Amino acid sequence: MHSMWSIVLIDDDRQVLRSMKKAIPWEKLKAACAGEAMDGEEGLRLVEQTNPDIIISDIYMPVMNGLDMISELRSRGYKGKIIILSGYADFEYAIQALRLGVDDYLSKPVTVKTLEAVLNGAIHQLEEELAKEFEQEDLRKKLELYEPFVEKEWLKSLVTGTKTTGEIETFVLRHPQFTSKSHVVMGIEMVRTERVSKISDWNLFRFAVMNVIEEILQKQWTDSSYIQLHSNHAAILLRLPAEEAETQLLEQVRKIGKQIIQYVHQYLHIQLHIGLGQLKHDWIDIRLSTEEAFAALSAKSCPLSLDTEIYRYNSEEKPGQLSNKSMLRTVTFYQEMAEAVRQTQLRRARELISVFIKELAETEHTKPSYLQQIAAEVCTICKYALFETGIVMEDKTDLSEWRQEYSSIVNKDQLEQWLQGKMEWICSYGSMKDNVKHKQVMEFMLEYIHENYAQDITISNLSEKVYISRNYLSHIFRKATGETFNNYLTRVRMEKAKTLILEGKHLIYEVAEMVGYKNVPYFSTLFKKVIGVNPSELIKL
Repeated sequence: MHSMWSIVLIDDDRQVLRSMKKAIPWEKLKAACAGEAMDGEEGLRLVEQTNPDIIISDIYMPVMNGLDMISELRSRGYKGKIIILSGYADFEYAIQALRLGVDDYLSKPVTVKTLEAVLNGAIHQLEEELAKEFEQEDLRKKLELYEPFVEKEWLKSLVTGTKTTGEIETFVLRHPQFTSKSHVVMGIEMVRTERVSKISDWNLFRFAVMNVIEEILQKQWTDSSYIQLHSNHAAILLRLPAEEAETQLLEQVRKIGKQIIQYVHQYLHIQLHIGLGQLKHDWIDIRLSTEEAFAALSAKSCPLSLDTEIYRYNSEEKPGQLSNKSMLRTVTFYQEMAEAVRQTQLRRARELISVFIKELAETEHTKPSYLQQIAAEVCTICKYALFETGIVMEDKTDLSEWRQEYSSIVNKDQLEQWLQGKMEWICSYGSMKDNVKHKQVMEFMLEYIHENYAQDITISNLSEKVYISRNYLSHIFRKATGETFNNYLTRVRMEKAKTLILEGKHLIYEVAEMVGYKNVPYFSTLFKKVIGVNPSELIKL
């Protein structure tokens, strides 16, 4: 928030300087005089020293005239507002001044009312420019803040294949390690033991597992990435030199996999199973390694060693075989569903469910227990996807009812019907989130304006009350009302003033004070602008 606007006055007539300094309503404009100068050269030095927000300058002055001074200031990069005040109403000078980026051109003698109105306009422009700067700075900070998150999302897409090759290529090209190295994916399954089922904060539990694993990776395999997937699954992408032989790789993976399983069990008492995809030399095939890793976890038919729960992909089976593909398809489906929920894209969610159910029908995985597990996991995914957008599902619905509902699912049609119904509920809630929040803020603001219009109300004051930035609050207000905060406040004040005048109990200066204006001429100008007639004319009507 800008605390005080600075203005410099430049004129070779000391009497004009004195009159302007006296006439400008400094307090009302929330402005201060940063200095005075009596010629263009002195004015240049003053502006260089003080860098004011607004310059009011004469044109004809000794040593250096106003236009030359402005030209020099603009060439030095001065971006403030410039108001020309001249005794010569000469069209040529006005044209020249406009070319130099002058904001207003006033002819002497200028009335106090005109000077105040022009300064008000300049300050309003400065406020809008400042708000835009804050908005850009805020956006830059947000981008910095969210960059690591965005990187993780791209990495997740690369591993699960939820984006096209063309979409993902931009991300890959920014990271040379994807094009210069080989890759292998480890699928992580957190086993649903009795202990795990008792954990109330599932998210906290997943992050605890991630922290333990990332600590091991930092020491043992730095060129790696841990990727959180849905509910009880995650993936580890291991990168290694392109010339690495698969036999050497298997031994390295066995060691680190065993260490991960042991440490997670030791520190968190959580049991993990690991599936291992095949080595891929091209980044495009990373998603296939993920598919193979989760197929290995699903089948559990090819243990890497007898002393630990690590399973290799059975390469004797055809890679595209549906029975093995089903688990990876489920992983991808969960990721896409989470994204649809976060973006509140109901149509997208419906399409995903429809396609997934069709693919599910072509596999052997249609046992009621498996269908109920999918419903439970989608419920968990939606819960955390909504939580990321600021909605706590338990506050909006009874999840025990959801559990009762999906516990009775026995076929894929019932699963599809249940999923579609829940998505409609979830997405409608998500899309309402901002609107509900904004509606509450707007109700508060409008009520506050109508109750306190006689006070010195600003958008900055209100932004502190509702804990929303001034810039964003201005945006919400304009979007909801179709006008700026200041215009709306003025309109409320003028409508109230109209009512008071028509009552006939108060004098005009009393009405002006009652609606927040001490300056009666300024009040009258605004009144005519909003109502269409002067206050005195309204009395006669």
